[in-house]
Amino acid sequence: MKKVLVFVFMIIFLLVGNETVVFAEKQPIHEEVIYNILIDRYNNGDYERDDQVDIENPISYHGGDLQGIIAKLDDLEEIGVTIISLSPIMENAENGFHGFWIEDFYSIEEQFGTIDDLNQLINEAHVRDIKVVLEFVTNYVASSHSFSEDPEKEEWIVESSEATTEWMENTSKLNLDNPEVAAYLIEVAKYWMKETKLDGFKLQAVDQAPLDFVEQFTTEIKELRPDFYLLGDILETDENIDQLMTETKLDAVENQLLYESMSDVFAKPDQSVETIYNTWENSDKQDGLLYIDNFKGERFTQKFANNGRNALTAWSLALTYIYTSPGTPTILQGTELPMYGGNAEESQRLVPFNSGDSELKEFHKRISSLRSRFPVLQHGDFALVGSSDSMSVFKRTLEDETMYIAINNGSESAYVDIAEIDSGMQLKGYLGDNLVRENENGEYRVGLARETAEVYSIGPDTGINWAFISFVGIIFLLFVVGVIYLSRKGKKNEKTK
Repeated sequence: MKKVLVFVFMIIFLLVGNETVVFAEKQPIHEEVIYNILIDRYNNGDYERDDQVDIENPISYHGGDLQGIIAKLDDLEEIGVTIISLSPIMENAENGFHGFWIEDFYSIEEQFGTIDDLNQLINEAHVRDIKVVLEFVTNYVASSHSFSEDPEKEEWIVESSEATTEWMENTSKLNLDNPEVAAYLIEVAKYWMKETKLDGFKLQAVDQAPLDFVEQFTTEIKELRPDFYLLGDILETDENIDQLMTETKLDAVENQLLYESMSDVFAKPDQSVETIYNTWENSDKQDGLLYIDNFKGERFTQKFANNGRNALTAWSLALTYIYTSPGTPTILQGTELPMYGGNAEESQRLVPFNSGDSELKEFHKRISSLRSRFPVLQHGDFALVGSSDSMSVFKRTLEDETMYIAINNGSESAYVDIAEIDSGMQLKGYLGDNLVRENENGEYRVGLARETAEVYSIGPDTGINWAFISFVGIIFLLFVVGVIYLSRKGKKNEKTK
């Protein structure tokens, strides 16, 4: 049925052109699952645009484009992605594969495609209930931008950027305290909102922008479209997250502290999961965009592999925490395979779609489906129930619904006793089909094998299912009787011969 709907919408799009637009339904940011895409390093779908491509050169274009993303939308839908976040698409200086060396804010980089390609991507994503967010660069332009040579815009440029990353070596910093610059960038944003049906912007390096500018930018965009997502990318520090979230209209900002904590804990066994919870509590319970991978350095898969950890094991533990704790799960392209990378150059290579772990992809589907099925995992209050060595049990509560999340990051089996649950109940697991009943002490002992996780709902203790057991017993008895009958019949036949 879903494929039929996709086909119908594609026919409509072809018949009436780009003016027909399918809107994606807006929902709270915590109900979304974001997939970050570096366009040039994702998937090559249009080989006729490969004039600048040199895969052997790490700082050149590698061929990823908008058509390549369109070709993978079904796969992204399958693993539960609800938002794709695109790297900047505006026209860049030579070899600006990352999108940060902008020379023209009003044009698409020809290597990525056309405005028609972008609108096609947005429409086909919307048919699948996937939204499209664009990373929007406000702090920097390419050193070769015409602003640098225009005497009337002398006060638009503050200075050449102090390079903290390789891509910043070819940039100049915009003076965002200049009202003309702020007005210009807001008009650029409104242009892309008018020409496309994008669902939001992710402000690149929002921590580097003046707070007044972010407040003005986000306020004007929200006045134009209240349902438009506004997210924040952190370049260096998240120290001003409190101000960004209270004094601007941003919906969410990357949580750098939790990124570091989750990455360290799940990279090797026998690290306390409670450490991550403590990091969250000490940061005034900031949630935001939860991520464990980025394009700037070593991939999480590489990090735990160096410690000898299994990919399915490490990712299952990490994804369980990310998808069941407060915040918005944010996945980096290639995570579902999983993808390795020891540094930025390796992490930014084209996604090797011909490789992959089918069990890990299946886990992505299960954990995202679980989060979508239970609103308590998206919006519920979050609390630590108890810990034992490297195992922790958490709970999320929303009105009358409570779910428990157990994660054992240890190299040995462990358990945590829960005393707060009413008598006569049971915990039903969804990841490993575990069942926990009340013990003689009136407690519920949640036990897990080494390096495993489980998510439980609570319900009345149904006891032993005698009807099912009786049914199985009858089937087994009939099987035995049948075997005996056939055996005796065979012996009689031999005697008659």
